[in-house]
Amino acid sequence: MTAAIAVIDGKWKTTLLWLLESGPRRPGELRRQLPGLTEKVLTQALREMEADGLVHREVHDVLPLKTEYLLTAFGRELAEALSPLSDWGHRRLKKLTEADRAS
Repeated sequence: MTAAIAVIDGKWKTTLLWLLESGPRRPGELRRQLPGLTEKVLTQALREMEADGLVHREVHDVLPLKTEYLLTAFGRELAEALSPLSDWGHRRLKKLTEADRAS
């Protein structure tokens, strides 16, 4: 479990995985979809995810350079493994909301 948690540790990595599930994204597109995420933190998270084998960085040879990030097979496998945890989190939030309404 510790090895798995180490790969997704951080505020943005699970959200980046979720966004990249729908297909390749450019860094600017990811930043626009995540208010509060700085370019520095985005770059750091993507580099760590690339080093862990979760994402592939593709640089297209056009001017200006076009960089895209996409999930690897390993990254898609992790996203699928996290899906039940996400479902549990939604059920927990619903339960908390219901408890707030009851009190």
